[in-house]
Amino acid sequence: MSEGIDIKELKRRMDGAVSAFKSDIASLRTGRASANILDPVTVEAYGSRMPLNQVANITVPEPRMLTVSVWDKSMVGAVDRSIRESNLGLNPIVDGQNLRIPLPELNEERRKSLVKVAHDYAEKSKVAIRHVRRDGMDGLKKAEKDGVIGQDESRAQSERVQKMTDETILEIDRLLGEKEKEIMQV
Repeated sequence: MSEGIDIKELKRRMDGAVSAFKSDIASLRTGRASANILDPVTVEAYGSRMPLNQVANITVPEPRMLTVSVWDKSMVGAVDRSIRESNLGLNPIVDGQNLRIPLPELNEERRKSLVKVAHDYAEKSKVAIRHVRRDGMDGLKKAEKDGVIGQDESRAQSERVQKMTDETILEIDRLLGEKEKEIMQV
C-alpha cells in the first residue's frame, strides 16, 4: 500500500466502537442474571469512587439472582446504598458480608424501554463509526491534494474505507438484533 491513510488504524478505531457497544448492551438487564448488570455501579470507598468489582466479588448462583460478596465488612452499607441508587431497579438483601440481589421479572413496558436504550447505544456507536470514516476520507482527500497519492489510489482506498464502514455497521445491527430478541424473550 502506498501512503494515504492507515487502514489498520481506522479498523482499530471502528472495532473500538463495536467493543464499546458490546459492553454497553451487556450491562442492559434481560430476563437472566448477569454479573455485567452491576458494571455501571460505583461505590464510595476509601475516599474515592470505585467500580463495584474492585470492592466485592459478584457471582450468579441462580438464573434470577446475583450475589455480591463484599471484601471489607465496613463497606457493606456503602455497596448496598450504591446498588439501590444506581437506577437499575434492584433491591439488595443484606446477609452479613454478602448481598443477595433478586432480579424482578421484567414487564412488557420495561422490556420496550430497554430495547429503546439498546437502539440509542447502537446509534451512538454508528455515529462514532461514521466519524472514523469521515476522518479517513478527509485524510485521503488531503493526501490526494498534497500529491502523496493519485486519484485512482485515493478512489480505491476510499472504497475500502466505505466497505469497512458498511461491514462494521452491519455488525452493530446484528448485535442489536440479538440483544433485542434476548430482551423481548419472556
